[in-house]
Amino acid sequence: MARRRHKKRTHPRTHGESSNGSMANSSASRGPKSMVIRVGAGETGSSVSQLVKDVRRMMEPGTASRLKERKSNKLRDYTTMAGPLGVSHLLLFSRSSTGKTNLRLALTPRGPTLHFRVEKYALCKDVRKALRHPKGGGKENLSPPLLVMNNFISPEPDNGSKPAVPRHLETLSTTIFQSLFPPISPQTTALSSIRRVLLLNRELPQSQATADSVDVPPYVINLRHYAITSNPSRLSKGIRRISEAQKMLKDRASKKGIPNLGKLEDVADYILDPSVAGGGFTSGSESEIETDAEVEVMDVDHKKVIGKKQANVVRKNDKENSNDGTGTQKRAVKLIELGPRMTLRMTKVEEGACGGKVMWHEYMNKTEDEIREMDKIWDTRKREKAERKRIQRENVQRKRKASATGEEPPKDTQHGASVYDSDDSHDWESDVLEAEE
Repeated sequence: MARRRHKKRTHPRTHGESSNGSMANSSASRGPKSMVIRVGAGETGSSVSQLVKDVRRMMEPGTASRLKERKSNKLRDYTTMAGPLGVSHLLLFSRSSTGKTNLRLALTPRGPTLHFRVEKYALCKDVRKALRHPKGGGKENLSPPLLVMNNFISPEPDNGSKPAVPRHLETLSTTIFQSLFPPISPQTTALSSIRRVLLLNRELPQSQATADSVDVPPYVINLRHYAITSNPSRLSKGIRRISEAQKMLKDRASKKGIPNLGKLEDVADYILDPSVAGGGFTSGSESEIETDAEVEVMDVDHKKVIGKKQANVVRKNDKENSNDGTGTQKRAVKLIELGPRMTLRMTKVEEGACGGKVMWHEYMNKTEDEIREMDKIWDTRKREKAERKRIQRENVQRKRKASATGEEPPKDTQHGASVYDSDDSHDWESDVLEAEE
């Protein structure tokens, strides 16, 4: 049987796709998927629209990069399609009537939902303008970023007072952010696949900030996005360019970076002459780096299949050339910011997906009696909703039986009912308006 033709240039194969066009049963196909959405596409403004595009690029490859919203789209449309499409997270950007930008991070289909207010943000184009040597447009987004989280669990207060954010909610928010990207196994994950870093740093409140204090925000997260670059350490710029000439020859776009040695008599003229552009070993300070930026990695230069004798010779040469005789090489790691930047202030946590019982609120504190009364109200709503669904299922079954026998379908026992409860949409819409005000 002939093999199916596959377009390589315009239709690149995704990770885990087999030769016959089907997706292999791999961890990549079962990983988390997200959708970054503008709520009210015509009312958010150009800056928030560009921020949504930057966040989509940051969340690649497990996100809908080319998602198109309409003004008529409602939240119900996205939550309904999240299940068939395998979407596990929704990132909803919106702008309130007062001009404040809000972000909701919801887990589908049952929640919970974290509400944030975007205090400050910077777009990718602003970050690139601020850098002297920006980076981007390469293959960084082909693999998910490495997630680094700091200070998400706050220490216990010294004075024994009640913390501003309960400990179980801190653990919940940590779990939600960790589930945005697939987990990394140190034993099986290749170092070359980790090309980006997503840093989430929580600003810990002051020690005197308690649940009764509203001057200091209790939960603020700073988001930064970096690209990882590594070069052989202890080498000058000219030697690094010559050592990487083999990689440049394989890439057509990088041929312009190959040094021209045609007019020189010896390669030492390029390395030792300070007047040569890009070369010149002028001093040792050029090749010196901070010790914190040095890491030891296994030498993976020999990729081709070779015989057993050749492999022993290569392994012996590697041990002789390495500094410690273990076949490793030292590389200098550097982070280059890609953007966007965001400062997120958490204002509310809901139990459901963009709705449901409020588990925590920054501006509202309820007593124990009020919490018990609220729990009773929500229990009553759940029982009524379950009863409505039971009656609707019975009505559907009776109509199916009547249509099968050719009889006239009976009337519904409950008119105006819907499988999707309209009370839920009213609840989350009112909560969103309260948070924006």
